[in-house]
Amino acid sequence: MHTNIIFDFDSNKDINTWSVVDDAVMGGMSNGTFQLSKDGHGVFTGYVTTENNGGFSSVRYEFEKMSVEGYENVVIKLKGDGKDYQFRIKASRSDYYSYIREFSTTGEWEEISIPLSDFYPSFRGRKLNMSNFSRNSIEEVAFLIGNKKKESFRLIIDKIELK
Repeated sequence: MHTNIIFDFDSNKDINTWSVVDDAVMGGMSNGTFQLSKDGHGVFTGYVTTENNGGFSSVRYEFEKMSVEGYENVVIKLKGDGKDYQFRIKASRSDYYSYIREFSTTGEWEEISIPLSDFYPSFRGRKLNMSNFSRNSIEEVAFLIGNKKKESFRLIIDKIELK
């Protein structure tokens, strides 16, 4: 089975191309950070609060257009905190919506495999009346937490790839 690496963290990686977007963009008060750990993993941590109509934190990675032809799944090696997250992809960074898929974490290192065809279009938490992902390429991936409650979070990411 062939793979295509979207991002593989290691201690020498530059993560300046990743950016945190919190609900502060709409007046909320959630706060996320993204750092590279000493052992070479991406660490997305913070606190989500529903105050001021908030309730989410996300970290995004934009890149040159990458073909997804011939691949069926996005596979993410990560260690979560037992909470639920969304993984999001964009076919074009200029799209106002993302294709999203929720996943749960166990608190242990695990590989999450999500069929590309499972990603559904969503904008501001609402599913759009459009078909699921069937595009030929992607230009952005993101992790988002927004479980409609106040909670701290910690997601450690090792690798994101297409398989």
